[in-house]
Amino acid sequence: MVDVHELLEYEKKCLDAGYKYICGVDEVGRGPLAGPVTCTAVIMPLDDLIQGVNDSKKVSKNKRIKLYDVIMEKAIAVNTVSYDNHQIDEMNILEATKACMKDAIMGLSVKPDIVLVDALKLDIPYKTMGIIKGDALSYSIASASIVAKVTRDKFMFEMAEKHPEYDFQNNVGYGTAKHIAALKEFGPTPIHRKTFIKNFVK
Repeated sequence: MVDVHELLEYEKKCLDAGYKYICGVDEVGRGPLAGPVTCTAVIMPLDDLIQGVNDSKKVSKNKRIKLYDVIMEKAIAVNTVSYDNHQIDEMNILEATKACMKDAIMGLSVKPDIVLVDALKLDIPYKTMGIIKGDALSYSIASASIVAKVTRDKFMFEMAEKHPEYDFQNNVGYGTAKHIAALKEFGPTPIHRKTFIKNFVK
């Protein structure tokens, strides 16, 4: 397991530069055929670290849920926003992701001094630092990625109960063989992204 102190390089740079409230922002769900893109912005205390925090893709489902609870409890400020499939179809996924991230940041109860973001340029009134693969390199971004992932997965598990044919409980909207087969047989659900499924549905 990665020692959480290894994820503080960028946060330390920010602290050394005099920034106090360091926000990490991340998204989950840019690639799926169905469901929203979900973005979380979080300001974490850096003197009370949570062991086990890492890029949400590297953490097991059960561990993510436990970490989510601790992050939500310890966060100085946290805000999660989702843009649904209709907004994604209307705006395109890149613009929807950027708008979603902006809304998550602007809705924080504490204003950040600097925002660490995974390499997207955002139109926000705060200083930003772009970090390639930031969710694996920054404690703040990793914390945001866990909250976003657990939030989006919860929604997709609820959708799995409404639409059992599509196997959403396992694929969370991504284009697995089982999901695509169901799409071809039953057509799209109300949460499918029309711009993403053109190759599978006439």
